[in-house]
Amino acid sequence: MTKPCIICVAITGSLPTKENNPAVPISVEEQVESTQAAFEAGATICHAHVRNEDQTPSSDPEKFARLKEGLEKHCPGMVIQFSTGGRSGAGKTRGGMLPLAPDMASLSVGSNNFPTRVYENPPDLVDWLASEMITYGIKPEVEAFDLSHILKAAEMHRKGQIKDTPYVQFVMGVKNAMPADREVFDYYIKTVHRLFGEDVAWCAAGIGPNQIVLNEWAISSGGHARTGMEDNVRLDRDTLAPSNAALVERAAALCEKYERPVADWQTTRAILGLN
Repeated sequence: MTKPCIICVAITGSLPTKENNPAVPISVEEQVESTQAAFEAGATICHAHVRNEDQTPSSDPEKFARLKEGLEKHCPGMVIQFSTGGRSGAGKTRGGMLPLAPDMASLSVGSNNFPTRVYENPPDLVDWLASEMITYGIKPEVEAFDLSHILKAAEMHRKGQIKDTPYVQFVMGVKNAMPADREVFDYYIKTVHRLFGEDVAWCAAGIGPNQIVLNEWAISSGGHARTGMEDNVRLDRDTLAPSNAALVERAAALCEKYERPVADWQTTRAILGLN
């Protein structure tokens, strides 16, 4: 297979702390440095959250602005994708950074269970986030924690709430949500092909030890892969990941195994329809 593979690095997330792994980048400066190393290792999308000084999640647009400025300077061409996830804020604060017009932003189109809470994505908020992404020319990445989220994305696309062909990411391995199940994964692929066409681009992410599993499933099946410390802070049960770049290098090795070139930033932007 010679189809290029996009590697997305989710650098920080809302949960991992330096107590979990000292290499988790918390400050904007640490995030820029960590992303630059990951970019040089082959990642061409940066999925970004921001944090407060005490490591708690934040939706502060000023922090997102500084991060975007740093990434544009030190990772030229890299696709910047901001998170609008529910751990970082409530209601419309989750989209307060969208006027900064990043290339992409995550869009969860439905609710589901998380390990200790319900991940709430009420329809009115989903509709508002999607409309803001259209207003500011941002491509959404639909985070599908459930099959119904893929079908919802198709409905939103038909209604014009998602422009262009949806880019869907399968998220598997979150406790109390969809486990890493190969038959479900294969059905997800079948579903996106049925709804959006055989040539549609899609991505997959696995949580914790499922990260490397989903990396391999996605890369071997013609999809794109997400890695990074948001989802997993270890190389294996006994070894902490020394950096986001190390996790990117692991995904890139799988690309080599399956004879897929790692997409450079120009190819990534072409695949995703980004300028």
